[in-house]
Amino acid sequence: MADFPSKVTTETSSPHYDNQQQGGNSLRGLTANVTTMMDMTFVRSIPAVLMMVEIFLGLLQWALIASAPYMAFPVYGWVMFVAVTLWILTTILFLMILFGTQQKLTFVPWPITVMVYNGVATVLYVTAFLANASSVHPFYSTHFYGHMAAAAFFGAVVTVAYGASAFFSYLDWKGNGGNAANNTVPT
Repeated sequence: MADFPSKVTTETSSPHYDNQQQGGNSLRGLTANVTTMMDMTFVRSIPAVLMMVEIFLGLLQWALIASAPYMAFPVYGWVMFVAVTLWILTTILFLMILFGTQQKLTFVPWPITVMVYNGVATVLYVTAFLANASSVHPFYSTHFYGHMAAAAFFGAVVTVAYGASAFFSYLDWKGNGGNAANNTVPT
């Protein structure tokens, strides 16, 4: 027993490997840290899917308008303003919710903020869609008619998506997703 070392280590990995797992200078550690910061349950929710639809189709709408000579009709300036502004704001809001900013900024009333944002976005997109759809003339400029008509269609779909987001954010603001079993009235 005299030749048994006084200190025995049971580590099965090297200290270099531990530094990589802790987020040292490796890409694996960085991606592990980023994915632990993300709220993956939000990505699988209906509001997140609606926000991704708003982001993707909103981008498609303003790309279609931007690819046509939209300066011929001044109304397309409003449509571009609404589409680009709400696309940027929705992307920022999506990333803020995805990375859990609402847990860090607790002084902001997030349910009502998101509800008001989606309500205002719905109203703005209704006006932009109506302006876009009313200015599409099939015989005026036949070369870009398809661009403007497709932009009007995607504007309608994004308007419906913002309306659905406003509805779900209203349910979230009311509490518990509108579940009647959780809403009890004291008697």
